[in-house]
Amino acid sequence: MYMKRTFILRFAMMALLALGCEAGMAQTATTGKYNVPMAQYPQVDNQGRAIFQLHAPNAKEVVADICGRKYPMTKDAKGTWTVTTDPLVVGFHYYFLWIDGVQVTDPGTDAFYGCGRISSALEIPESAEDAAYYTYQQGINHGQVRECQYFSSVEGKPRRCYVYTPAEYETNPNKQYPVLYLQHGMGEDERGWHQQGFMANIMDNAIASGRCKPMIVVMDNGNCSYIHGAKRGEKRDEFGASFEDVMLKDLMPYVEKTFRTKNDRDHRAMAGLSWGGHQTLQITLKHLDLFSHIGTFSGALLMAPGQDIKQVYNGVFADADKFNNQVHALFMGQGSEERMGTETMCKKLTDLGIHNTYYSSPGTHHEWLTWRRCLNQFIPMLFNEK
Repeated sequence: MYMKRTFILRFAMMALLALGCEAGMAQTATTGKYNVPMAQYPQVDNQGRAIFQLHAPNAKEVVADICGRKYPMTKDAKGTWTVTTDPLVVGFHYYFLWIDGVQVTDPGTDAFYGCGRISSALEIPESAEDAAYYTYQQGINHGQVRECQYFSSVEGKPRRCYVYTPAEYETNPNKQYPVLYLQHGMGEDERGWHQQGFMANIMDNAIASGRCKPMIVVMDNGNCSYIHGAKRGEKRDEFGASFEDVMLKDLMPYVEKTFRTKNDRDHRAMAGLSWGGHQTLQITLKHLDLFSHIGTFSGALLMAPGQDIKQVYNGVFADADKFNNQVHALFMGQGSEERMGTETMCKKLTDLGIHNTYYSSPGTHHEWLTWRRCLNQFIPMLFNEK
């Protein structure tokens, strides 16, 4: 009898401990980085799983959709739908909710422009150490990001761009600054680098630590904010191509008139992610009289099958010595889990004698964490006097 009572007591204690562990696990879940005020969901737990919840008592089906990976949600007696995902990779994730077959954003989060539409988002956090370079740091000076409007003579209408100025810009009224033109990717817009990419934090931290020179950063809409194929009959090489004239004829003159910029090629750079990387190469390699620093993040050179690399971009790579004298930095990066062909292209350029830098972001795919890392690696290469 004594042994039986002892066994029951031990079993009860183990059960309580198990429940305590589960409760502890639940308590480690935190509200999402981008949640609106008072919104308790989505949450992220200590295993990197997202927890979604939505009160929709009249709905018959609710599904959480993270970039095409769908998680059917379960409804309780009060009409609240909930689901916990599998562990997700660290970094930024766009997502949507499907309610009875209709795609909507989650009312619990801020809105982001991505995937060619307004979407919801969550961040699976890295360690504080790994995320430090794009995290707001106290105790350093911070720059400003300005939303600007200018009139485009090419398009016959006003356009919007975002402009970052370094912290010292306001206190050095006689100083001029080099400029980096920084482009988003397909299905995103001029807000992407500021909102999803934490560009300002990356710049502030790098400048404050002395890793890079103070500079102005300009972000505009690359006319590729929809998904290619949405416009009937549009060829792939036409997608976003109209931005070149806008940039050269309208954007750059506006920036150089409005801000204290150094207006020579040695102090002008361009970089972009994904399709913005493609646009960067299309524009800069045709206009080396205007640009001397080039960066492409997950945006490899586009070549026809069997085409000689010396023939692309009007033969700009045919004369390595000339190219190396003109281009002070050619940076090409991608995630280690991508298959963009960037590494192969860099090796081909190296074999030709073209100076270039290849960067592989450890463990990442075609995603914002890759591009944040690429920007952080690229900016120390800019505007260093030879």
